[in-house]
Amino acid sequence: MSREDELRDTLDRTAGEISHTQNNPRTWLTWMVYLLGRLEQQAVKQNPDKTSFNEMLSALMDAIRNYQKTGGW
Repeated sequence: MSREDELRDTLDRTAGEISHTQNNPRTWLTWMVYLLGRLEQQAVKQNPDKTSFNEMLSALMDAIRNYQKTGGW
């Protein structure tokens, strides 16, 4: 199993645990913001000017807008 497959499995389990613990999707926002904060900390360690992280946030906003328009990821 590749590193990406292992990470995907971990994220799948984590998403399942969050949804099992808090079944209202509105409460999941807290966990998404927490994850983004942790990812930002890691990104700043690698690139202090946060360019890559800000580009990722922009792409995430585009993906969310696309989801709202099309209903699919």
